[in-house]
Amino acid sequence: MEYNFREIEKKWQKRWVENKTYQVTEDETKQKYYVLNMFPYPSGAGLHVGHPLGYIASDIYARYKRLQGFNVLNPMGYDAYGLPAEQYAIQTGQHPAITTVNNINRYREQLDKIGFSFDWNREIRTCDPEYYHWTQWAFQKMFNSYYCNEEKQARPIEELTEAFAKYGNEGLNAACSEELRFTADEWNAMSEKEQQEVLMNYRIAYLGETMVNWCPQLGTVLANDEVVDGVSERGGFPVVQKKMRQWCLRVSAYAQRLLDGLDTIDWTESLKETQKNWIGRSEGAEIQFKVKDSDLEFTIFTTRADTMFGVTFMVLAPESELVAQVTTPEQKDDVDAYLERTKKRTERERISDRSVTGVFSGSYAVNPFTGEAVPIWISDYVLAGYGTGAIMAVPAHDSRDYAFAKHFRLPIVPLVEGCDVSEESFDAKEGIVCNSPIINEELRIKNEESGCDVEANGNSSLNLNGLTIKEAIATTKKYVKEHNLGRVKVNFRLRDAIFSRQRYWGEPFPVYYKDGMPYMIDESCLPLELPEVAKFLPTETGEPPLGHATKWAWDTANKCVVDNNKIDNITVFPLELNTMPGFAGSSAYYLRYMDPRNHTALVDKKVDEYWRNVDLYVGGTEHATGHLIYSRFWNKFLYDLGISAVEEPFQKLVNQGMIQGRSNFVYRIKDTNTFVSLNLKDQYDTTPLHVDVNIVSNDILDTEAFKAWRPEYETAEFILEDGKYICGWAVEKMSKSMFNVVNPDMIVEKYGADTLRMYEMFLGPVEQSKPWDTNGIDGVHRFIKKFWSLFYDRNDNYLVTDEPANKEELKSLHKLIKKVTGDIEQFSYNTSISAFMICVNELFAMKCSKKEILNRLTVTLAPFAPHVCEELWETLGNTGSVCDAQWPAYNEEYLVENTVNYTISFNGKARFNMEFPADAASDAIQETVLADERSIKWIDGKNIVKVIVVPKKIVNIVIK
Repeated sequence: MEYNFREIEKKWQKRWVENKTYQVTEDETKQKYYVLNMFPYPSGAGLHVGHPLGYIASDIYARYKRLQGFNVLNPMGYDAYGLPAEQYAIQTGQHPAITTVNNINRYREQLDKIGFSFDWNREIRTCDPEYYHWTQWAFQKMFNSYYCNEEKQARPIEELTEAFAKYGNEGLNAACSEELRFTADEWNAMSEKEQQEVLMNYRIAYLGETMVNWCPQLGTVLANDEVVDGVSERGGFPVVQKKMRQWCLRVSAYAQRLLDGLDTIDWTESLKETQKNWIGRSEGAEIQFKVKDSDLEFTIFTTRADTMFGVTFMVLAPESELVAQVTTPEQKDDVDAYLERTKKRTERERISDRSVTGVFSGSYAVNPFTGEAVPIWISDYVLAGYGTGAIMAVPAHDSRDYAFAKHFRLPIVPLVEGCDVSEESFDAKEGIVCNSPIINEELRIKNEESGCDVEANGNSSLNLNGLTIKEAIATTKKYVKEHNLGRVKVNFRLRDAIFSRQRYWGEPFPVYYKDGMPYMIDESCLPLELPEVAKFLPTETGEPPLGHATKWAWDTANKCVVDNNKIDNITVFPLELNTMPGFAGSSAYYLRYMDPRNHTALVDKKVDEYWRNVDLYVGGTEHATGHLIYSRFWNKFLYDLGISAVEEPFQKLVNQGMIQGRSNFVYRIKDTNTFVSLNLKDQYDTTPLHVDVNIVSNDILDTEAFKAWRPEYETAEFILEDGKYICGWAVEKMSKSMFNVVNPDMIVEKYGADTLRMYEMFLGPVEQSKPWDTNGIDGVHRFIKKFWSLFYDRNDNYLVTDEPANKEELKSLHKLIKKVTGDIEQFSYNTSISAFMICVNELFAMKCSKKEILNRLTVTLAPFAPHVCEELWETLGNTGSVCDAQWPAYNEEYLVENTVNYTISFNGKARFNMEFPADAASDAIQETVLADERSIKWIDGKNIVKVIVVPKKIVNIVIK
């Protein structure tokens, strides 16, 4: 029987559906294991061979855990909201829903061909109202919650309103946008709108003024990762920084918990470090600086208050409200021009770009420790969202401050004994402090007038000279606190998440506006469904696309959506025109997969207690500071509410690498339509051109297919070498413009899904990026055919027998099982496939077709090549799916080596090999080797100086 992979794969894919092989339910008799892939955005281009890499890796692991007896949940769905579908709608008029469904159908068709063990009964789509019902529900819960810093959890906002009515906010320790102070009487005297504005300061989901990446042409706010070099990634349109009133999520309130949680999960250290840096915890002090000759003062945050004596200038973020206040009339034009330039740079670009730019404000600040006036500059290397948006610059001990000072010729004062700052800043983490200044009497009087703290003798009451850095930090923090110069504080770099987008194709907010303030529609009315609009562009007055909706008002009396012309602002109010961002739908989808058809809850409590969290999560590292932060925050919030059973959503995370494109090139002789083969091109003046890799095999061009590829090549002529046209190649990003996109459908059609699955894993370690190279795929396909040949010969005769296996056959099998078991646990699939090849070659050489061996070999290979293994499992007489077999255990007894192969060397040069019993003594080995006729030949006429026997490895005979 021939290995007909097309028939076999269709047969088993059909049977898996009919038998509901991959449908799973909760089973208290089995231990659960939850495997999850970061679900895809269904683009119009469909899958290329790089996309399934992570899915195949997780599928192998899911099948392996099922064979070990686990109840495995392995769902799949679609992150279906996105800008591409909306842009396509703008260009063509086709509704994004139609585009999305078409794309999903294409993805599903491709995924099914590869043979994944997904439970499609649990499929979710983020654009489905049944799904985003619970995204809206979670948003409402966040709106109606605040974060209590003392209890370290989200609490109902009603607790605040009750407390405010009795005590004001005295003693309140809650996460907030700004520090407020009011009494109970003041609260009770406020209007409803005023009270709502105060509560907005504490809500976890809140409206706030924030700097955003605004793209006028797209008419929307973009996330940092959607902006590249000052333009939108999609379309290349200019992006500017703009302050807008946006919905935000108070992610910063969870910063410490997000940091602490990293110690409890199995992620790579590099990814944990990325998140730690993004969260950016730092301990320091907030210190007040006064503006010279002004009533203005401002706060800076510093982790190194001990360096106050080295401050030579101050820097404000361009977005700081202080900029307008401190800019003098003489400097206004220069400052305005600088601000205009910085609007075009995202925060991420500003962090990564080390070029020095800035402008002097014209004003000076007074150092509260020394009384010295230092200039206030404005520069985009300071960010408004971190700390206070203002810094004290200590150029001697900070590289960016140093570069700025050097560029603008500002003073540099070293504060550590013996440090050299002539060429670069000095990392002042260790050393002895110096240059704590002595203040003279004249300056003392001046300082007292400016409010600077000094002693009666004219010296600063803080002297750090002679202290170690560590001692100086502690001393200064204490000094700041005792002298009311500021406060000791823990700061985080992590910002609150901007949660508004000015787009159509996204989750609508379940929010209406009364007197300019947001209110939630009744929870019982969810989901609030996306309305139809005539255009997908912003309105002429600049409103988001939902501004085109004619039926987009909320009737509070009848609890339904009504026409806009019924808005009376008494019982009928306008609904929110923004939609939620891309990450909204992916922030809790892992919980919904547990219970996707529940109409009354995000997830049933009992179901959640069974599945708990994701045991294995597979996806790309590009989500480290986006999705993986937001989903952890979202889950911690739901944990506070008692919805999620576990605080961390993803216990183990594996980041798959990227499959890069392997481009091919043809070489056209200039001013002709003649193409010369690779190794002959240097003889001509040629232009390299990308060619479709799908008409190239092993770097050999199909010349007829090339001529049919594009009209301009129909008359192409070729200069061949040995009758073939050899193409050049290069590793590049897989891209349609480079014609190096390989469609998995073509691989499946030519070689089969099992070959594709195994070859993608054979390319290299899962977590590493590697180029796609079809040159090696034939070898994997030949392996599967050789595996098949253990069951059937070339004449289709069935070879399997019931004879007992011998020692060598068992050794080969158990060596494989041990290797593959260990490799799967480490995701070292590429070495597993090498081990399969070695084992099959050994069994083939031994002509082993024994059922005892092949049964367990088939089960071991099944996670990698499920179709062929299902077929052969059935052929072996087994009932049921190979998925439900038992993972074979290896027996160490079969792995004991009875003999050892020794390399026999003379003066360090290997000459031949000999076999010895594994327990042979060194003396016996030496005696046997010296008596061997081959040794006598090499020793002939020479003296033996010594014989070295390295156990189980080598015998070296030293002769002279």
